[in-house]
Amino acid sequence: MPLKPNTFALTFVLALMTAMGPIATDIYVPSLPQLAQEFNVSPTQVQWTLSGYLMGYAASQIFYGPLSDNLGRRPLLIAGFAIFLVATFASMLATSMEMLIAARILQGAGGAGPIIVVRAIVRDLYEGARAGQQMSVMSSIMGVAPIVGPLIGGVLAVWFGWRASFVVMFVITACLITIAVLFLPETLRHKSDAPLSIREILRSFRIVFANPRWRVYGALNTLGHTGLFTFITGSPFVLQDLYGLTPLQFGLFFSVCSSAFVFGAWTGSRLVIRRGLDGTIAIGVACFFIGGILQVLGLRLFPGSAIALLIPEMIYFAGVGFVLPHSIASALSPFPERAGAATSLQGFLQMMFSACFGLGVSTLLGSSAVPLVAVTVLLGTSAAILFVTTARIRQRPL
Repeated sequence: MPLKPNTFALTFVLALMTAMGPIATDIYVPSLPQLAQEFNVSPTQVQWTLSGYLMGYAASQIFYGPLSDNLGRRPLLIAGFAIFLVATFASMLATSMEMLIAARILQGAGGAGPIIVVRAIVRDLYEGARAGQQMSVMSSIMGVAPIVGPLIGGVLAVWFGWRASFVVMFVITACLITIAVLFLPETLRHKSDAPLSIREILRSFRIVFANPRWRVYGALNTLGHTGLFTFITGSPFVLQDLYGLTPLQFGLFFSVCSSAFVFGAWTGSRLVIRRGLDGTIAIGVACFFIGGILQVLGLRLFPGSAIALLIPEMIYFAGVGFVLPHSIASALSPFPERAGAATSLQGFLQMMFSACFGLGVSTLLGSSAVPLVAVTVLLGTSAAILFVTTARIRQRPL
């Protein structure tokens, strides 16, 4: 029996499907130093398993959204799961770093589908603050993945090695594709009449990008996510190699930060109906700025303390929970007929920026956490400046 709109069951299933992204990154993050040792490669080469995933994700999602506007949400969702499943199996059997990176790029190409399509499904079913609330509830449920993922990954890395993380990913994905096939309804009410072509896809993107509201909210989303991903890529080496944490201790550290994300998303879902989308985003932007400044102070005053990084990063993660769901809802609000294209373009910019910054930080990392902290404060300050200076654009009627 298909799941019905406006039910917790559908919300829960959609949240599980969007958790694919965190599962694909967070569960094996504690294994990154282990990968470097096993394949005898540098941290920068290992980082390509994360940045490669994001680049595959970014490139493929350009097509998922517009195709789902024409063909329906359900077929594209299932196709993404199928690609992800095959790539996860290849990752599990990788015998070289090059093979693992290639498999991860394909995994990203598959993983983009469910996340992009689920966002479009939410736009199909809900509008305005209600859409923001739905995104926040989904983010709260999804946020359990990055809490338990690193802990599970740390245990798997210590007991079974890095391949065990991909075995777990494979099993989870197999369950999700079964649920999609059996229970997920089609939510696209009016399929686009435009012919499927690269020219039409680019035309949709031009229409979306020309909207100033979309550009502002898309930029806020990108800045927040880039700070999050930069921490994901850089922190395993900073905290394990420089601060001496074990994989399990790192998993606990990361899970605490992820709990802050869940707190921000859940609190935002309670506040958005009363404060509105912008009022809720403002709280998150303030967390970005404060978290970045405190991280600089922590590194300066307590250079050898992981706690000095943990507390500011928790504040930043909470900000991500406030900003990401509501900036997505705000960016999609002008485009009920192009929800797929709008979410694809937003996701493309988000992931490309994240991948480039992640690679940049991993290249600069040496005997100090300065590159990681510098990016955090740069992104947090930029988000605050952008939010303050674009009030007139954000307040324009749709």
